[in-house]
Amino acid sequence: MHTVVLTKGVPDFREGQVSFDEDGHLERGKTPTVMNPNDKHALRAAFQTKVRNGGNVSLMSMGPPGYQEVLQEGMRDVYADDLYLLSDREMGAADTWATAMTVATGIEKLDEEPDLVFAGFKTADGETGHTGPQTCWCLDWPMITHVISLDIDEDEQVVRAKRLVDGDISEIETVEAPMPCFIVADPEFQPTYRRAEHRLKHKDLREETQERAEDYEDLVTVWDHEDLNLDPDYIGLDGSPTIVAGVDPIPKAPSEREATHVEADDDAAMEQVLDELTPYAAGD
Repeated sequence: MHTVVLTKGVPDFREGQVSFDEDGHLERGKTPTVMNPNDKHALRAAFQTKVRNGGNVSLMSMGPPGYQEVLQEGMRDVYADDLYLLSDREMGAADTWATAMTVATGIEKLDEEPDLVFAGFKTADGETGHTGPQTCWCLDWPMITHVISLDIDEDEQVVRAKRLVDGDISEIETVEAPMPCFIVADPEFQPTYRRAEHRLKHKDLREETQERAEDYEDLVTVWDHEDLNLDPDYIGLDGSPTIVAGVDPIPKAPSEREATHVEADDDAAMEQVLDELTPYAAGD
């Protein structure tokens, strides 16, 4: 069983971490990068597959060299066996379509065709949810979206999954698809390890990966557009049909509340805090 997880680095949108230029454009070089939060669900789905069905897990991302640290983070989460980074300047500023074409080519270049490819629901920066399905379209594979649980039948070479219908948590359907298959994990995905052997394997894999993740740079394969035999006119900014008219940063909301600093050893001040909170504790 060979699975691939697609992941992406996104700007750290926590307060004070995002840098914009004078025109309101995001300065990625000055903005810290973290793993896309929704990719965590895809990582959990892939890890469940590794624990319950064995095999290898590969992580793949497209982005600048700094994304290697995102791959290291993913390795620790999914206990991946190898890492792939698609990176050079020709791939820069790609929209979802140009990204999908590049990533699909990277998947096809792997020595072994994956049985499953996992992707997150959407990214925290673009919020389109397009890249996963577009990558699947390039591969011409079956796809199951909004997956909240799945099982693999290796004998039949099929994946059976429960998915939310149009993202509605109140309606669930069970579907089946042949492998290779593309899985888009929903934020409601919950991995399950019912058997003791799976829980023990989980523990063994965690210990095994701690050492591997420390030397992650030895496990990263970097491919540029020439390695992938991609025409620069069809990737990156030149290959992106999306036109962005402008970007407006969200202004920081002004603080409307005053804060009073209270020392724990100030009995009088602590008494005042207690008096303030008591009505709320009583339900007033």
